[in-house]
Amino acid sequence: MGDRIEDESESARAARVLREQIVDGIRTPGSRLVERDLAAELGISRVPVREALHTLAGEGLAVPRRNSWMTVRAFTDRDVDELNEVRLALEPVTVRRAAERRDPGALRRMKRCLDTQGRATAREDATAARRAAADFHEAMTEAGGNSLLTEISASLAGRMRWLLGQYDDLQPVYDEHRELYLAIEAGDAKAAATLARRHLRSAMARARKPRRVQS
Repeated sequence: MGDRIEDESESARAARVLREQIVDGIRTPGSRLVERDLAAELGISRVPVREALHTLAGEGLAVPRRNSWMTVRAFTDRDVDELNEVRLALEPVTVRRAAERRDPGALRRMKRCLDTQGRATAREDATAARRAAADFHEAMTEAGGNSLLTEISASLAGRMRWLLGQYDDLQPVYDEHRELYLAIEAGDAKAAATLARRHLRSAMARARKPRRVQS
């Protein structure tokens, strides 16, 4: 059922567990998400499962089919291209602001995520590396300090975690994140924005050979 997080509601825990299973490929595109079955599997009632499924649908990870079940979304190449186009519009602005602000607390969180990603990459733990990469992106967005950008990015977080869970070239992603962090830490806004665009171009190239994207 996944580790419990203190003060986490049943619906939030169910959404987290299912999200991780979708991102990690345990639940494959097109597979059914049935309230009754998930409630039994997670050891909770159907109400929080229903709430969790609506959360996942709102994140773009699940597709409603009938009243009591959904399916895991099958992302297409077009979905990936559109997500990367939105990232290209938002992320250079975000990292520029993060470099200008250099908020100590935000930098510490980014560094923790980066270090976790680095250790996971070194031991070739793909699942942990991908999760840490997604955590790094979320920390980087928060470091920008723009509440509207953070809100927009939060609406894309599920899709971002899915996207970052699709590729096997862990070391290049870590290296690019490290370069971004160093530029932000140094307060070099211009370099950070340039590196963000370069990172996104690399991501778009990686999207040409995804592991689980379905056309």
